[in-house]
Amino acid sequence: MKRNSLDKIRENVKSYVGEKVRLKANKGRKKTTIREGVLESVYPSIFVVKIDGGYNTVRRVSYSYSDILTETVEVIVCRDEKKIQIS
Repeated sequence: MKRNSLDKIRENVKSYVGEKVRLKANKGRKKTTIREGVLESVYPSIFVVKIDGGYNTVRRVSYSYSDILTETVEVIVCRDEKKIQIS
């Protein structure tokens, strides 16, 4: 049952590769970070977001699909403010 949910999330994330996204990550102890970047690539267990760090620097962050399932991270597509998760 849980595997199907992760597969749905993976397919949903895969359909937005190349789109500008907003990440809201829960860092624990009431700490959250909000970043914007481009959904760069998807792999079987993780997805990678390229973030412009300013001063001509680029950072890449990766999250697993279970982070979306457990709501540790929220991924919002900036084009239509659509939240990627299972529905």
